[in-house]
Amino acid sequence: MSMKSQDLMFVHELEVFRKEAEASIQFLYAFFAVHAVAADHESVHKLLNQAPLFWNTTLGALQTAAFMALGRVFDQKSAHNLDVLIRMAQKHPEIFSKAALARRKQGTNPSPPEWLDNYMRDAYEPTPEDFRRLRAHVRKWRKIYESNYRDIRRKLFAHKEVSEQVQTDALFKKTNVVELQRMAVFLGSLHDALWGLLFNGHKPVLRPRRYSLKRMRDKPLPPGWIKSVQEHIVKEIQQFLLSASGLPQREPRESKRTKIPK
Repeated sequence: MSMKSQDLMFVHELEVFRKEAEASIQFLYAFFAVHAVAADHESVHKLLNQAPLFWNTTLGALQTAAFMALGRVFDQKSAHNLDVLIRMAQKHPEIFSKAALARRKQGTNPSPPEWLDNYMRDAYEPTPEDFRRLRAHVRKWRKIYESNYRDIRRKLFAHKEVSEQVQTDALFKKTNVVELQRMAVFLGSLHDALWGLLFNGHKPVLRPRRYSLKRMRDKPLPPGWIKSVQEHIVKEIQQFLLSASGLPQREPRESKRTKIPK
């Protein structure tokens, strides 16, 4: 297989991962944001109760979609998942060579741009240790997913193996809101690290992202800052619900939760 083909395959797989990661984040934080804003404001709660069937349908769909997207990412039997992506990167390190990066930067230009030589001096070529480190993070979060969340997807959302409330409660008893948020946000950080390596020659470091719903609502990022998917969806939902219920646009405090609302 040619270098160009390998590049294109990895770019495609990385884009599939981006869409799945952002879907899981978007659905999850939308679900939590609606619950949080309604819990903080009686007027928002009354607004939602004007169309309770619609909002229960929406929240149920968001919760289901979030778990299904997480499953596609972590399920090792799916056609596109984290293992496929990391394995491809490890098997073909030449995709991330300086020569390959220079070709991507040059693009369709007939000759290299003047700035390219200087740019390439600082470009990073990954080592096997870089990918082992990323794989260790993936293993950690997959273990958590399989222990605490996989059965919810399989037995409740993907297949109706669970029908009694006591069984559903037992599944959700293992969950933790902060843990679930951190797991979803990790996927976004991983994509950014691989994208930065592939297209900019940056060392693949998992840079921290905000995951706390409370912090996003209490201290939104200033104008001009690059906002992640979770920041965008939380801000949009809060602004819409406050506006629709006639409340001023401000950042309220979030009610405390330790388990995923069912």
